[in-house]
Amino acid sequence: MKWALISVWDKRGIVDLARALAGHGVGILSSGGTGRLLREAGIGFTEVAAYTGSPEMMDGRVKTLHPRVHGGLLGRRGIDDAAMAEHGIHPIDLLVANLYPFVEMSATISDPDRLTGYIDIGGPAMIRAAAKNYRDVAVITSPDDYDLVIDALARGGFTAEQRFDLAKSAFALTAAYDAAISNHFQGIGRDLPGIFSMQVRNGRRLRYGENPHQKGAVYGETGIAAAVPLQGKEMSYNNYLDLHAAAGLVREFDGPAAVIVKHNNPCGVGVGDHVLEAYIRARDADPVSAYGSVTAVNGEVGLPLAEEICSTFVEVIAAPSFTPGAMEAMKKKENMRVLVLPGPAGGPEFRTIDGGLLMQETPPYREHWEVITDRDATPDELEALTLAWKVCKHAKSNAIIFADRKRTLGIGAGQMSRVDAAKIAIDKSLFPLAGSVVASDAFLPFPDTLEVAAAAGATALIQPGGSIRDAEVIAAANALGMAMIFTGIRYFRH
Repeated sequence: MKWALISVWDKRGIVDLARALAGHGVGILSSGGTGRLLREAGIGFTEVAAYTGSPEMMDGRVKTLHPRVHGGLLGRRGIDDAAMAEHGIHPIDLLVANLYPFVEMSATISDPDRLTGYIDIGGPAMIRAAAKNYRDVAVITSPDDYDLVIDALARGGFTAEQRFDLAKSAFALTAAYDAAISNHFQGIGRDLPGIFSMQVRNGRRLRYGENPHQKGAVYGETGIAAAVPLQGKEMSYNNYLDLHAAAGLVREFDGPAAVIVKHNNPCGVGVGDHVLEAYIRARDADPVSAYGSVTAVNGEVGLPLAEEICSTFVEVIAAPSFTPGAMEAMKKKENMRVLVLPGPAGGPEFRTIDGGLLMQETPPYREHWEVITDRDATPDELEALTLAWKVCKHAKSNAIIFADRKRTLGIGAGQMSRVDAAKIAIDKSLFPLAGSVVASDAFLPFPDTLEVAAAAGATALIQPGGSIRDAEVIAAANALGMAMIFTGIRYFRH
């Protein structure tokens, strides 16, 4: 390396890097705040303005946009040497650059005119130029990669493979930067942007997709997408889907709770004084379906719970933490995936369809529960209705959930008919339904579902309301002596 150009916003570690470059006889070009920092550290460098013969102007908006800079980055060794020599262009072998913090500033600055000051122009232009010429130029865009430069100096330069990998990272950076700017300005004055650009990172190949003949990968740096097992086999495509479903539901509960998921639907949910009690209740609600399931609990897994989990076949267990004794006990299930349950990543939801994406956001909202029958729910019924309603939000529609105060009793999900969903939930229940409650994810268009639930023993029902036949359903509930609550919120889940 003979020449390096350094121009960074994030100045972590830059003085040490520049000192190492200078120590190996590499000439340094720099300007602006980076140049001031190098000067204060006593590190010699050439001002970009002195090199180009063109001063910084427009409050620093124009400083590196010059043929002597971009020619040094883009010039192909052995092809453009004569042109570079004719115009006095130094071949720049290393670019160290990062960008104005647009994403961070857009979270605090609402004025578009002020925010444009944080849109980097020269930085992305140089980064793209260096990355395009990766056969001859190395581009460093993160302080995390400065050690690579130190190693390269010791070895006499970067390898071709390293330069190519750095170029890929550079193009990903500028793509994400442009996407963030586009998304921000596309969203001004609109609830949802007309154009949405997205980049997902940390891609990992899975053994296959939903089925062995399909290819699969997972991408993401936060939340469930970033979760990897502490022990056990690699996560599968379906494991990630089921863990996403389980995590979303278990987060609904403040007290100890356990959620067991099979094929993206809850098959058992339990609460208790501790997670062991909650897990046993959830498992025993439907032990056949719990076989080969994905399980999430919202408290630490200790040895007794670990032993219960190991007493059956569980594909995945996720919890906020595990005691050393629990981890030791679970080693005997060497294929069982054990994961730390991450916090929610937040942000909009996306699903692919043929030709594009569906996106939705869930703004803050409040349910407004209203008793609309002659009889109010008892305290025990209200506690059971609360549990059933939480589960109903996370079961595929049409969904009907029977529950008591401590667990689900029967779950009917993903049915075309709400009455059929109720019948399936009743058929799957292993416990008497006398005195149970029932939840429906959407309004009841006819009294039939309510009547089926009442005949099975349910005494209270919760639903969104909003049908043109609400009065007919209310009358049926009153005639049956049932309590019914409207929430005003529908929870279809497709």
